[in-house]
Amino acid sequence: MKDLKAYTEAKLLWATRLADAALPVVCAFGSQLISEPSYPFWEESRFLVAVAAAMFLTANVFHNLDLYSMASLANLQRQIGRIILGWTAVMALLLLAAFAGKVSSNFSRVWTILWYVSALVGFFGIRLIVHEIIRRWSASGRLVREIAIYGAGPQGRRLIEFLQQPGSGFRVVGLFDDREAARQAGAIAGVPFSGDLSALLAFARAQPLDQIVVAMPWTGERRIAQIMTRLSPLPIDVRLAPDLMGFTLAHCSYGDVAGLPVLNVFDKPLSEEKLVLKRIEDLVVAGGMLLLFSPLMLAIAVLIKTGSPGPVFFRQTRFGFNNQPIQMWKFRTMFIEDCSDVIETQTLKDDPRVTKIGHWLRRTSMDELPQLFNVLQGSMSVVGPRPHAQGTRAGNVLFEEAVSEYGARHRVKPGLTGWAQVNGWRGETDTLEKIQKRVDHDLYYIEHWSLMFDIKIVLMTVVTILRGRNAW
Repeated sequence: MKDLKAYTEAKLLWATRLADAALPVVCAFGSQLISEPSYPFWEESRFLVAVAAAMFLTANVFHNLDLYSMASLANLQRQIGRIILGWTAVMALLLLAAFAGKVSSNFSRVWTILWYVSALVGFFGIRLIVHEIIRRWSASGRLVREIAIYGAGPQGRRLIEFLQQPGSGFRVVGLFDDREAARQAGAIAGVPFSGDLSALLAFARAQPLDQIVVAMPWTGERRIAQIMTRLSPLPIDVRLAPDLMGFTLAHCSYGDVAGLPVLNVFDKPLSEEKLVLKRIEDLVVAGGMLLLFSPLMLAIAVLIKTGSPGPVFFRQTRFGFNNQPIQMWKFRTMFIEDCSDVIETQTLKDDPRVTKIGHWLRRTSMDELPQLFNVLQGSMSVVGPRPHAQGTRAGNVLFEEAVSEYGARHRVKPGLTGWAQVNGWRGETDTLEKIQKRVDHDLYYIEHWSLMFDIKIVLMTVVTILRGRNAW
């Protein structure tokens, strides 16, 4: 008979579901006893309908928010955020229904608030208990799943090594293969060779296995199909391990295209809603800054024109969103003969190519102000990875050759300022370490974008400019 361990997770999940469904009822009655202890609320149909609706809605909303999986329950922070969202949505739907039915005045506001708060606290309490149970069961090995692997080749070895990482939640209890070379190889990473496919079938019928994973090269399509056919009568989860490339992409989630399973290697960095929000932010901030700094920009233009021959503005081709070329505007800070689209040598401290007014503009970052027009035009954002001039190098190596992830910076629009700049990685990048750090910060920004993150960077930029470090 299969060990009771196989049902541990299911029982815990169902217990959590039942506790969540019962909690709104208990809290509703408890809140009524506190707010109106002498009122016979159990005789009121409106009260009972509201409580029943809360039970139904809670069960469905929480389920759709993925609150009932072991991975989700183990992540306490994720649970708390989704519980607040889910329970607030349930109460909002109930209040909307009461308002539409013109019965909202029949419910006490004190009772409603007590019900909402007490249930929310109760949901948190349930999660704390469940989280502690999962922690203890994991420590004792009660949640560890036993797995058998068919395939003792490179795929099987990589799978065993992957599953032996701390916290994987799996224990490999057997290794099987029909090939002669596999039999001669013996144990792999401490897992003994246990026989051929027939031995695996007998082992699975005698032992409480949780899963069987076939780890074979995907080029052997016919052989894999034969193995799957032999394993299909077993009442056990059977999975096909990824080919060797799949282990490199182990962090990726799975999706489907027209029902065909696919690996989600990269997602769009910003959803449509976030893109709209960021565009609104750009228009508001850039428009406000342009109005604020227009007198200063006019004064700078006069100083540049009188300080050295040449135009006030300098346009340089750089690469922006999706690696498309953009014309980036700046106040001219160099002598006209030194201005070029392609710059192999970055500006250095006391650079002779920089004009007198140019040194001050660069130190205060005022030379970047014309890029507000780029932001309003849509080729740049207020915050984003800074665009680099073509041909710039670090340690005599082109940026795009120095860092393999360099191109990923172009997944969003370039910015006037960025996370790398406010963390000190601005100015000259004369070493490979400096450009690597800059790219790392840019990629972190792309992965963790939020409106508040942008506001934080803008405020930090002001402090960075006042300090004037690494700017010349």
